[in-house]
Amino acid sequence: MKKYLEEMYELIRLIQSDNNINLSITNAISETILCLKNNRKLLIAGNGGSASQAQHFSGEIVGRYKKERKGYAAIALTADSSILTAWSNDYSFDTVFSRQIEALGKKGDIFFGLSTSGNSKNIIEAVKQAKDQTIKTICLLGNDGGKLKNLCDIPIVIPSNNTPRIQEIHLFLIHCLCEELEKSLP
Repeated sequence: MKKYLEEMYELIRLIQSDNNINLSITNAISETILCLKNNRKLLIAGNGGSASQAQHFSGEIVGRYKKERKGYAAIALTADSSILTAWSNDYSFDTVFSRQIEALGKKGDIFFGLSTSGNSKNIIEAVKQAKDQTIKTICLLGNDGGKLKNLCDIPIVIPSNNTPRIQEIHLFLIHCLCEELEKSLP
């Protein structure tokens, strides 16, 4: 247990002292507040553990995080098994999220992509589709940010190659974002 806690403390200290990460987080918060204030929506996707975090994030936005408030629009693109399996089977898993963005996304929305490697093909394709539709893109990433670091509008890169620690920090950041949203939105 001590080893795991030390890994987390080290990552938290690193993030706390990194001005680029802090600026990206601040920008992500501001853009998300603006999006939801303008009655637009969040489209969120990831794979594996990041898929469950996408659903968790969506639940916090639609439901509530801590305070009683109105619901805001968020869709976890990972949640509809019929779309996921039909599109993946008939076409490609690489475009399973970009197709949903094509169908559901509108200018003023935000696409949140979660990828611990920064190289998930379906998240890359989703970011490209979002940009084609003038949808702002924010990505929670790991490692060195991979290909997504330079593709998305706001990359938040957790500088670690330890997938569980990256996912734990991603969840922490999702909760920080939700806390700030609830402070700023009615």
